[in-house]
Amino acid sequence: MKTNYYATYLDQQKATLESIPLEQVGRIAELLKEAWAQNRQVFVFGNGGSAANASHFITDLGKGASDTLKKRFRCMSLNDNTAWITALGNDYSYEDVYMAQLQNYAQPQDLVLTMSVSGNSPNLVKAIDWANNNGLTTVALVGGKKGKLAEIAQEVVVVDSEHYGRVEDAHMTICHMLCYDIMEQGI
Repeated sequence: MKTNYYATYLDQQKATLESIPLEQVGRIAELLKEAWAQNRQVFVFGNGGSAANASHFITDLGKGASDTLKKRFRCMSLNDNTAWITALGNDYSYEDVYMAQLQNYAQPQDLVLTMSVSGNSPNLVKAIDWANNNGLTTVALVGGKKGKLAEIAQEVVVVDSEHYGRVEDAHMTICHMLCYDIMEQGI
């Protein structure tokens, strides 16, 4: 009977959520608040389910969290401009789709956050590497494999699972914690 599978899945999801390192999440919250206070831009991006999480996070930050503040977050999901992404992927390479957008928009001390279960997506790695080399603050939310992003991002949150669905759910939970911290506690 499938109920055993569902119960096991939920048990494993609870364990994944309990693996979220809250101290690191608190550090990311402080970086977001600093970016807001200094009127810095916040860029977020990912691939696949992580791209959907990036879009959702920016919606919550740009609308929900900003609605509670005296000024709004300057934030953008780089995976939401399909025409630009396809032009960059076609004319340059898919590895350049986020880095090239940062080249247009980013300024030193802006905040860049990416999400990746594997931590090894070449386009994410290239964008974080570029951001590091150009004075931006970099954050990566990754899964248990950690990958290259865990080695190069300045701040890293590792969720202790390699299961794509569970890690993506945990990353969205982290994004909700960050936004609701601001919405319910203020800056």
